Amino acid sequence: MNASDAPSELYAVFEIQRVAYDAAPFAEWDERRNRLQRLKHLLERNEAAIEAAIDRDFAGRPRIETQIGEIFPSIAEVRGALKHGRRWMKPRAASVSKWFLPARAQVIPRPLGVTGIIVPWNYPLFLAASPLVAALAAGNRAMIKMSEFTPAFSELFRELIASTFRANEVAVITGGPEVATQFSALPFDHLLFTGSTSVGRKVMGAAAQNLTPVTLELGGKSPTVITPGYPIEHAVQRVLAGKLLNAGQTCIAPDYALVPRAELPAFVESARRQAQSMYPAGLDDVDYCSIVNVRQYERLAGYLEQARAAGTDTVPLFNGAERDERAHRLAPAIVIDPAPELAVMRDEIFGPLLPVIPYDDVKEAIAFINSQPRPLAMYWFDHDRARAESALKNTHAGGVCINDTLLHVAQEDLPFGGIGTSGMGHYHGKWGFDTFSKLTPVFRQSRLNGMKLFLPPYKPHVGRMLRLMKRF
Repeated sequence: MNASDAPSELYAVFEIQRVAYDAAPFAEWDERRNRLQRLKHLLERNEAAIEAAIDRDFAGRPRIETQIGEIFPSIAEVRGALKHGRRWMKPRAASVSKWFLPARAQVIPRPLGVTGIIVPWNYPLFLAASPLVAALAAGNRAMIKMSEFTPAFSELFRELIASTFRANEVAVITGGPEVATQFSALPFDHLLFTGSTSVGRKVMGAAAQNLTPVTLELGGKSPTVITPGYPIEHAVQRVLAGKLLNAGQTCIAPDYALVPRAELPAFVESARRQAQSMYPAGLDDVDYCSIVNVRQYERLAGYLEQARAAGTDTVPLFNGAERDERAHRLAPAIVIDPAPELAVMRDEIFGPLLPVIPYDDVKEAIAFINSQPRPLAMYWFDHDRARAESALKNTHAGGVCINDTLLHVAQEDLPFGGIGTSGMGHYHGKWGFDTFSKLTPVFRQSRLNGMKLFLPPYKPHVGRMLRLMKRF
């Protein structure tokens, strides 16, 4: 779809931002800082409203999880950009080949222009704010398409942005899949999409019509490996901490665990103890998150039903009720050694179900990971440093945690992004600034230079000089 196919009101917003950018294509630091400070104040002054809106959208999301997974990292991202942004935007020195001295070279980060951000439903604040911080720090204008599955927060965020930024700086767009399709077709200077692999393919296809560069933050089945001899209790604690945050509705949540065969029973029993320690009231626990909507709840319940119908053992981790259909709440469960053709092993789970697959040799575990599409994250639990380093060299993942889960995403100096079907490109911190910048190479010629010696008509000395240069 070409930009002209987008609805007039959507394209009008884009044109407002394009005209503003063309009139002032290089925002100086004072302007960028002002925009970042306004975003920071928006977040700090509206924490309670943000928590309440997301809680309504999920029909039960603990406010502390919104603090942990959304508000705190969003504010931290802004603070990092405010602290380092002036340095990020400075010209960067680059060397010049000795044959061109005394010329100089440098790389100048320049704003791209008008950028697009498409936000999923699972972390609607952080996955809007984090790329927005990068776009603003890099001096861009930004349009943000919110998810239709978080209507309360999407509307709140639209109102907050509209009251904080001019439409030619930042604009929030709401609406369903048709609007998202039209949004993807706008001729942005960069488009960042977070969501499923299947939708990511469609977004990339729409962007390709305008040759719009894309960053795709997708997902995939992120593996966890518990190596022989690693303390099971500690591994289970960290795996469940990563798996059950937001009831598993996290793109980098552990999707399945590979466990030494002899330690499988201990893993399952430890998981039951840990889950009940974390959520003593089970499905009724105020710290446990609901599944976002009926559609996602039924999808996850279907995974369990299919596995049980195939004769696969499933172990609920809570005592008492396993489901609450009215509140679309689903208890966490271990799915033991499911067949590869089951949906729970084919699809990204995005919920509180954890397949556990026994293995007999670490090489077997690595081979299994490498037989699957490349994941967004990998979690490796091991006290043998050489073995862990070997695993890093022999697998591919968008990001890795050794002896923990999720925490790599919270490190400002680490790039966050996928590989293959789990995405392309990266952002966060300076990596995000660079993603939303054109790193423009500039060569500055010296007044004294020998380039006229290489002008046609080419005389014999040109060949002699080239032969001499190739020797050094």
